[in-house]
Amino acid sequence: MMKTAYAAASLAAFLGAAALTPTAFADPVEYEFDKTHTAIRATWTHLGFSHQAIQFTDFDGVLMLDFEEPANSTVDVTFNLSDGFWVGADQDRFVSHLSSPDLFNIAEHPTARFVATGFETEDGETGQMMGDLTLLGQTHPVTLDVTLNQRGPNPFSQTPTAGFTATGEILRSQWGLGYAAPAVSDEVRIEINTELTVVTEE
Repeated sequence: MMKTAYAAASLAAFLGAAALTPTAFADPVEYEFDKTHTAIRATWTHLGFSHQAIQFTDFDGVLMLDFEEPANSTVDVTFNLSDGFWVGADQDRFVSHLSSPDLFNIAEHPTARFVATGFETEDGETGQMMGDLTLLGQTHPVTLDVTLNQRGPNPFSQTPTAGFTATGEILRSQWGLGYAAPAVSDEVRIEINTELTVVTEE
């Protein structure tokens, strides 16, 4: 039951892809989440019987992407946990438990944050993004495997768009989220699918 998501965001890893034109993206370019086409999920195993998931719905951040020089990119995503995850319909009891001191302890720690610290890619399309995830007042490193699915103008809006998939695994107990482990798996898989669009000035 993690978020790292965090991250959301997580994407810049592929900033090594060639620019759309020889001069396009000469410097980091500001992107934003297309939240109608972004899903950030955490999945885990429940007692060995099933795989369960939560989806984080309230997040935003700074996404400055440089496709020519990935090291110049910035990914800094903050998650609002107070009313920021979805586990399905009629799950008020489960949401209350997630919010309690047993798990996210939202009263004392209402947000989580992922900040990228490095990017590695050899082909500009696949690679890794390293970063620090802060949750429950603790910060630990996280590595996400990232794939650039496609980059180019959105055919409907013509807005420059980049689509990414990022996955990784964490041990939730490392952040103090060890409730019911190992019966409920300590291992949590992070799955991020997102479309990012270039921020345009009004």
